[in-house]
Amino acid sequence: MNQFKDWKMNLDRFFGQDFWGDFEGMMKPSIPYINMYQYDNELLCFVNIPGMNHPKNVDVFVDHSVLTLKGKIEINHRGGHQIHSEIADGAFERSIDLPFPVRSDKIEATYKHGLLIIQLYRHVTESKKQRPISIRHMEDE
Repeated sequence: MNQFKDWKMNLDRFFGQDFWGDFEGMMKPSIPYINMYQYDNELLCFVNIPGMNHPKNVDVFVDHSVLTLKGKIEINHRGGHQIHSEIADGAFERSIDLPFPVRSDKIEATYKHGLLIIQLYRHVTESKKQRPISIRHMEDE
C-alpha cells in the first residue's frame, strides 16, 4: 500500500496536484443515483437525493421516452473545512432513457426520506388496433 502512495505522490509532483482529481470526476457515477423497475405498463423510479429539504429544489421532465432531472443537493456544513468527500453535492442534471414512451399527462411523484419516487405509465396509442390494408390490384400487362 505504501508503494501506491509513493507512486501517487511522484505522479502528483510530475503532473501537478490536480492530476488525480481530473480522473476522479470521470470515474464517479452520475448523480443522482436511480433505481428503475419495469412492470407491464408502468415504470417506477427511485431517485436518491440526499440533503434536499423540499421537492421544489428538483425539476422532473419527461419527453416521450427520456426522463430528465435537474436540481441541487445542498449539504450545509456551516464553514467547516471538508477533509473527506463521498456524498456528491451541488447542481446536477441527469437524463436517462426509458425502455418505452410514457404518458406526459399521467405522472406521479412523491418525496420522502431522501427518495424521490416517480411513477410513469406506458404511452399506448390507438394505432395498435388492427386495420385492414387495401391492396391495389395490378393487372398483368
